[in-house]
Amino acid sequence: MLDTIILLTGEVEYPLLGAVLRGHDPQLSLRPVVTLADVAALEPQAVRSARLIAFATDVVVPPHILGQLGYGAYNFHPGPPHFPGWRPAYFAIHRQATEFGATAHLMLERVDAGPIVGVEMFPVPAGSTVQGLEELTYARLARLFHALAKPLATRSEPLAELPVRWSGKKTSRRALAAMCGIPLDISTDELNRRAEEIAAAG
Repeated sequence: MLDTIILLTGEVEYPLLGAVLRGHDPQLSLRPVVTLADVAALEPQAVRSARLIAFATDVVVPPHILGQLGYGAYNFHPGPPHFPGWRPAYFAIHRQATEFGATAHLMLERVDAGPIVGVEMFPVPAGSTVQGLEELTYARLARLFHALAKPLATRSEPLAELPVRWSGKKTSRRALAAMCGIPLDISTDELNRRAEEIAAAG
């Protein structure tokens, strides 16, 4: 029986998200983890009766932990299904995306590849910066968490999958570093766009 939620998120988010989960099951045991070291230190006996929920974190859960979880693991990704990977808002601004969003999905060994169980989409406001887009996405991610919190906290069976698939090239730290490089033949428009991204990131 599901009796424990391992909540992988920041120290600021944990009490807020934990309160939402406990609101649906006051008897639920919550285990906070923040870093990869915290995840690696989880005891096998605790993992077997638990479900892991990752919210807006860069920590990649090791495959052996995913395999031990008795009730699966779900990730709340700050980007839509067509922007899998690391810090997707940077790439959305760079590609002048007109639509963005947040995604909840079952975690598999391959990052941002598991079945999708929730999506929140929204139009990208004109003139958005990376920081502004990340703030809008975070709000949608929180709303998606609230929508799925009850089944995550109270149902042992997996969440229903949506008929939505991941698409697009998965982004990475290396891709972002390459994108922020400034080649000699860069156009004025591209130079201005990259300057805005770097300013927003700083």
